[in-house]
Amino acid sequence: MKLGLNDLSVWLAALWWGALTAVAFGVVPMLFANLPTPAMAGAMAAKLFSALTWLTLICGLLLMMIFRSNQPVSIENRAHPAIVFVMMGMLAALLTEFAIAPRIIARQDLRLWHSVGSALYALQWVCATVTFRKISSRA
Repeated sequence: MKLGLNDLSVWLAALWWGALTAVAFGVVPMLFANLPTPAMAGAMAAKLFSALTWLTLICGLLLMMIFRSNQPVSIENRAHPAIVFVMMGMLAALLTEFAIAPRIIARQDLRLWHSVGSALYALQWVCATVTFRKISSRA
């Protein structure tokens, strides 16, 4: 069985969406329910969110490379319909990792920065969902 670029793009989008979904709706709630203190759960969740940033960036870059390689060279080319969502998801991940997480770790206005971080995570999830739907409908 030969794996084509379209198949690979579906798998990458599924990995991105699945990882965000599993961590947000399964793993992190389990950490807070089962670890002895919220501080321990928060520290572990922070490591998971950081790992998801890198997964998002890797999947996003690979998807953009695939989108670019699938386009024939012509002036009237249009970008893949999912590319905007890939880029928005990557930007949200970078903002979360390098602008929001340091403020949460420093405990600066924790309620505000946790809310902003949660909103950016939700944006990443929506971007991954839309990307997966757009790619899988074209495959």
